[in-house]
Amino acid sequence: MSQLFGPVRQVGYVVQDIEAAMQHWVALGVGPWFYKAQVESTEFRYHGQPSRLPALSIALANSGDLQLELIQQRDDAPTLYRDTLARNGEGAQHVAYWTMDHFDAWCRQLLERGYIEGHAGRMGAGRGRFAYFVHPGLPSAMIEISESTGGKAEYFAQVRQAALDWDGRDPIRRIGPPLPR
Repeated sequence: MSQLFGPVRQVGYVVQDIEAAMQHWVALGVGPWFYKAQVESTEFRYHGQPSRLPALSIALANSGDLQLELIQQRDDAPTLYRDTLARNGEGAQHVAYWTMDHFDAWCRQLLERGYIEGHAGRMGAGRGRFAYFVHPGLPSAMIEISESTGGKAEYFAQVRQAALDWDGRDPIRRIGPPLPR
């Protein structure tokens, strides 16, 4: 557990094919997956500058207390997701810490330790903010600080509870509209 931010709450993976990635994890007994084909970003910055909103699909599931996140970017907007895929290919991209009331302080602590904000914003109207930080000396140690307000904490709790009660049925639970054809 981090002495600064508490336990790691999430490991995020960037993938080329989120449907195939979910099926892979289901075969390993992880689920159910809560899949949103079109995530609605309302704010986005890339390296501190306002940026075009990325088109993202995201799926969440828990393995015990640890949440797994699958992220597929569906456009060429500048993001750390695209940067990671270009540099390293698919795989684990970040660990996330969640907070209800320390978002600004935790972000400031990372900046004071030499991290830079790679991208940041808000997904969904009224939802908490998020910020991804990278350290030039160890770019593979990407950290996300996620503000768990605006219903995000309740949603994450539902994902966790569903995993505890999951019997293997209904492994992919689609939320919101499908991708346009």
